This record gives sequence, C-alpha cells and structure tokens, in this order.
Amino acid sequence: MTEATRREPGTPCWVSLMVRGLDAAEEFYGELFGWEFQPGPSQLGPYVRALLDGREVAGIGRLPADRDLPGAWTAYLASDDADGTAESVRCGGGTVAVGPLDSGDAGRLLICSDPAGAVFGVWQAAAFQGTAVAGAPGTPVWNELLTHECEPVVKFYRTVFGYEPDPLGPDDQDRVTLLAKGRPAASVRGVGADLPRDRGAHWTTWFEVADPDAAARRVEELGGKVLRAPRDGVEGRTATVADPEGAVFTIVRSSGR
Repeated sequence: MTEATRREPGTPCWVSLMVRGLDAAEEFYGELFGWEFQPGPSQLGPYVRALLDGREVAGIGRLPADRDLPGAWTAYLASDDADGTAESVRCGGGTVAVGPLDSGDAGRLLICSDPAGAVFGVWQAAAFQGTAVAGAPGTPVWNELLTHECEPVVKFYRTVFGYEPDPLGPDDQDRVTLLAKGRPAASVRGVGADLPRDRGAHWTTWFEVADPDAAARRVEELGGKVLRAPRDGVEGRTATVADPEGAVFTIVRSSGR
C-alpha cells in the first residue's frame, strides 16, 4: 500500500460515484470493499468520502432528484490549472458540463465529456490531493476508456493533457496506453460495434480485490450483477460487474499479486 502525492497532469487522482440511494450505496460498497465513510465537502451536496484504513479512496454522492441519470463512476484526471484545462477541452471539441468551481479549500473541479461523449472529471488539488492509497484490495488501480475508435479520442486527450500514446497488445487490437511523463496513466480501448448502445463511450474504473471470483459472488449476494464472469488476462484476473443501481465497474486481481 502506497500513499498518494501530487499527480502529474492527466494522471487519474480520484473516482466518484453518483447514485440515487446514498445509504444503499454505502452499504453495498462497504460490504464489498470494506469501506467506511465520512461526510465530504458540503458544497457537493449529499456526499461522502469512502475510507480504507482511515484514508480516502473514493467519493459517493446523491444524484439530484430531478435528474433522470443512471448511476455511474467518474474518473478524475489531475490538472495544475482547471480553468486552462476547461479551455483546452472546449478547443479540442469536448464539452464542459460543470465548472470550473471550487470545492471549498479542497481544490477546483470540472465535469467534462470528450468528443465521443465519455464523461470524466478534472481535479486541481489544493488541500485535498485525491485517492490517498493505491494497490491494496478495495482501492482503484486503473481506469480505461471504452470508445468506438481510439485514434480520434486519443488525439483529444493528448491535446488536453499532453499524453504520449503507447499501443498496447496485438496489432489487431485497437488499444492504447496513455503515458503521463513516461508513466502509464490510463488506457483507451476501441471496441467498435461492441460499444454498449445504452451507455455509449464511457470511462471504467478498476478496483483491486484479493479474489475476483469470491468478489463477483459477493456482488450478486448484495444485489448487484456480474456482467462478465471472472477471466484471466494480461492485466490479471478480472470481472465486470454492476452495483444495484447499475453503475458498472471492474474488479481485478492484478498480475503479480
């Protein structure tokens, strides 16, 4: 388990879930990952921070009652200048839906979407750096963008965050790793016609678990669904699951664990 410090621009630094039933979400994720919860910044409305061994790992907020939106995890990418990043997003063909706005003295944030419609957040840290631990079971360990085709959106993220793209996997796979200052930050996978019609392009968060098979069973016991059964791959053993409100995420036992 390692503690987080300042991230290079473009590095994932936080994940946040928006749901209708905040209490039910706390119960589900608390049982699944062993999280405890404390109130988050009041400026964000009904919102809690999830803790693992007393350190922040994720956020969960309540959707406004008048918004007909599905529950979903959002990955936040680090920025040294949220206002400048907002301008870059707009110039690159993306959309800024929320912000830039201050979250108390914690930092400054945006909610954006790329030209393909995938939603992501931007976080300019002040008092709050983001996810405080990584690598242990119950922590977010990777983020991947699923989209129709890699090249157009990789160009967008490269323009906004300065990533260097690194092709990943066999030549017949449309998959790219985004490097921030030479270090892997996230991946982009072009899935063509396999992109879910009901979701479109979207970011996915991967959470480390000790036993993906047992965790997948626990998801179902807690009222969620297993969308893709556990299987082995180059990243480790993974499964795609959804919580009781339908928010999709990946559980993984990373290679080497």
